[in-house]
Amino acid sequence: MRGLGTLDRYVLSSWVRIFVLTALGFPIVSILINLTDTLNRLLDRGLTMREIAWSYVYSIPENMFLVMPAAVLFATVFTVGAMGRHSELTAAKAGGQSFHRLMVPVFAAAALASVLAFVVGELAPGATAKQLELQKAKAARPTRARYNFVYRGDVGWVYTIRSLDVGNRQLKQLLFEREGTGVEYPNLIITADSASWDESTQGWRVRSGASRVIAGPAKQAMFRFNSMRLKALTQSPADLLAEAKAPDEMRYAELGRYIEALRRSGNDANKLMVERALKVAIPVTCFIIAIFGAPLAVTTPRAGAAIGIAISLGTTVLFLLITQIMKAVGAGGVVNPILAAWIPNIVFGLAAVALLARVRT
Repeated sequence: MRGLGTLDRYVLSSWVRIFVLTALGFPIVSILINLTDTLNRLLDRGLTMREIAWSYVYSIPENMFLVMPAAVLFATVFTVGAMGRHSELTAAKAGGQSFHRLMVPVFAAAALASVLAFVVGELAPGATAKQLELQKAKAARPTRARYNFVYRGDVGWVYTIRSLDVGNRQLKQLLFEREGTGVEYPNLIITADSASWDESTQGWRVRSGASRVIAGPAKQAMFRFNSMRLKALTQSPADLLAEAKAPDEMRYAELGRYIEALRRSGNDANKLMVERALKVAIPVTCFIIAIFGAPLAVTTPRAGAAIGIAISLGTTVLFLLITQIMKAVGAGGVVNPILAAWIPNIVFGLAAVALLARVRT
């Protein structure tokens, strides 16, 4: 804060204090509520109180990510509201500070909170998976082998694999299928006894199998092979080891790759596209909600803390409601999925500009 003026430091310190308390306090309250509901169930699984407490530490990133915009809003409303009640805004204006200039530290802090929210959101999937493993709600993910699984690859390929040995980089008893559309793009079915990963070519060498080409009921061909490289099988042993995940279990880039694979396979990925866009849109909300909340708090400068709480909670509920509606609309294809994720920010951004323009500086 060395380059900031005295008033800037005062505003920023007030904002940061409330933001930290809210960003940590809300997740703790949420954790305590969840713990009350699940404590008996966790004890029945044989977990000790220490193990239960430690597992909930890993739930903090996910809870923080969800409440970060609300924390920014609370910090902004209560900081600006308190300055209005104590006539500090009037004194600052009398000293030559406009309202817009006075809010620069708040908006800068909100921008940093947006970056922090994105980072926390990227940490949340791994931390949540670890929490579920510690609570024995989800089996620990395999690190060396996988058995009897189906993997959806690129360009419509589906792999059915009896066993995967990551250490030896071997596959056993394989069935590869690709659905076609006719003579120009026939169905392909490949069976093989085994496959091994070649590090130099970054590909699989399939051995002792047969390939069948099906272009129609009377248009089929089959040939056997001793060794063949299947170019469509581009996934590494580690990729094949990965199990299916929900959108909230994937980071931004990982979800993007999954969406691209689904789209190439001809599947509807609208819902996942909305979820991916929200991983950026929600952090950006932190900045927009600060611009929205600052002038809103000035409209009732003499009101007490109850009004500040009402404004914050009402705005949060309204934002979450619009977000849920847009998620459904985007997933259904009524609106472009990415646009649907950003509509709440657009609505509140326009309202924020209108409110900020009306504030007497």
